[in-house]
Amino acid sequence: MASAVDYVLLLVAAVLGPYHVGVEGGCAGKCCRGSDITCATADWRMDRVYGTCYCDEGCLRTKDCCYDYPNECPAQSCVVTDWSHWSGCAQPCQRSRRVRQRHIEQEPRNSADPCPSLEEQAGCMDYQSNHGEICTHNTGPAFITTREFGKGRTKPDIYGAPLYPGFCMEYKMESLTTHCTVENRPHTLWMQYLREGYTVCVACQPPAMRNHSGSCQGDGQESNSEELLHWQAVGNSGCRGTWKKVQRTAYCSCPHVHSFLFI
Repeated sequence: MASAVDYVLLLVAAVLGPYHVGVEGGCAGKCCRGSDITCATADWRMDRVYGTCYCDEGCLRTKDCCYDYPNECPAQSCVVTDWSHWSGCAQPCQRSRRVRQRHIEQEPRNSADPCPSLEEQAGCMDYQSNHGEICTHNTGPAFITTREFGKGRTKPDIYGAPLYPGFCMEYKMESLTTHCTVENRPHTLWMQYLREGYTVCVACQPPAMRNHSGSCQGDGQESNSEELLHWQAVGNSGCRGTWKKVQRTAYCSCPHVHSFLFI
């Protein structure tokens, strides 16, 4: 006659099915990556229910781990290297970005937290070209004034030779503050011709073309046609806005009221 112990064993076998009979319980040597339904055994679960339990990383989520999973399959945190040095700017002589990176030395295991970010980016400005030449422009906003200010501006140098006449930048006006139209002082009337959507011409001439650099502050020669550039009117600090570069030309061809100067 079967004993009570034999009866219990038969009952457990009937409940677990033939697949689990004779399978060694617990998670010793059975820690599996990811979600793996074959990574199973017959033993007590962490919720104190006897039956099929699992030793894969997904069991913590489904709450059907074997009772010894935390001890046999302890979480192993991700290990990463120290950050590398920052790279140089992606593009010289203009607002750009730099990056630094780190690498994984040990992947996380057994439901440990995922690895942190492996790359960081930051804005930067490199003031030398790839050939070691000093950058020729300033990153600040463009300061503009009326074209009338330029009358007689081009004069010969101390040796009598004419100075470089400069060039012209065309922009499409994108935005401007209301301060540009509310001023009615004589030296600010020219600002009333600044209008959104209009194309304006701004001449870059000596002495605004500093140190024969070939550029004026904020002229955005290196920018693309979609980059917003900032400008400010001289004589009214509240009159400012944004525009986008259209092109550089040898001479300004805009109507007189829409032609200005870098200063």
